[in-house]
Amino acid sequence: MRPILFNGKFLTADPTGVHRVAEELIQALDRLLAPLDGGEGIPPTAVLAPTTARRHPVLSRTPVIAKGLLSTLAKGIAWEQFTLPWLARKGVLVSLCNLGPVLHPHAVTMIHDAQVYLTPRSYSKGFRLWYRFLQPLIGRTSRRILAVSHYSKEQLVLHGVAPADKITVIHNGCDHILACRPDHGFVAASGLQSGRYVLSLANTQAHKNIPILFEAFRDGRLGDLTLVLFGGASRDDFERLGARVPPNVRFVGRIDDEKVAALMIHARAFACPSTTEGFGLPPLEAMILGCPAIVAPCGALPEVCANAALTADPHDAGRWVEQIRALTDDAALAERMRAEGRKHAAAFTWENAARKLAQVLDIPIPEKRYSQPVQEKRRAAG
Repeated sequence: MRPILFNGKFLTADPTGVHRVAEELIQALDRLLAPLDGGEGIPPTAVLAPTTARRHPVLSRTPVIAKGLLSTLAKGIAWEQFTLPWLARKGVLVSLCNLGPVLHPHAVTMIHDAQVYLTPRSYSKGFRLWYRFLQPLIGRTSRRILAVSHYSKEQLVLHGVAPADKITVIHNGCDHILACRPDHGFVAASGLQSGRYVLSLANTQAHKNIPILFEAFRDGRLGDLTLVLFGGASRDDFERLGARVPPNVRFVGRIDDEKVAALMIHARAFACPSTTEGFGLPPLEAMILGCPAIVAPCGALPEVCANAALTADPHDAGRWVEQIRALTDDAALAERMRAEGRKHAAAFTWENAARKLAQVLDIPIPEKRYSQPVQEKRRAAG
């Protein structure tokens, strides 16, 4: 029985959405396997990381092992392509962050999207060239490719990354946000009033399409509301790229999950105007917390959000104004979207994702039971 070894290179970098998926999926599989230790067909697990790892997930039966040469060379790329295959030579190597070693004979690799083909302007030239070179090689050499949506699977096939019969879809979970204790005081401390702002991401990538929200919030019909953006980009970053940022936009910077959860709970809506998404996790996080979502009907967003979110054309600022006003002025609509969003998003759990991953890895898992951790998460968010 081969051990299951996870590629921990993502632990060396500041956390991103892709890194979130990797950490949550590893933790969920760890929780599933912990009570089964010693059972037939239950393999040992470990996370292999460079010596430069800055974070260590909380795991009960999966050690994080930081070792190996080349950890500091080329931002860990040399470690991933040469050291990691050797360290993992006796196991099944699972990489969950778009890239992995080409040389491992028992590799399973998650590729989240085909954005380097669909929206090349969102990435630097070096990033695009590296991904376009390496991902098709990974698609050919990996034993299995994992995609996070059926839309992403279709795009990976279309762009020649991997054939359809080699790709398994594993949807993300969003219930991690329920484990947070929301920092409700952060809302008032930021000068915000509950229900009087719309939340979105501070991200300058072209496909995130945030400038359409700036255009919407220049409209006088939204003059009584604030657009709140969280994340790494600042007002200056957007303006350097030519965006006109209106005065009723507030940037709160990089914040922890507790503050994000509070902002979502108290927001009038979460806006996701992306022209493409491989999955679309933030709208689901908002929905499970009872925040109505407005999304562009693009990429995987219709698949992930279905009819539980309102939609608006990604290029029509007026339509974004209308949908935001509808949620602001129609209390019955807002309450219905809160209820539908919660119900829909509740189906996207990390336990479900881990069970699907276990199937791919041929790990026998007993029939699903309603888990105490999920109950505790729901009570914590209540």
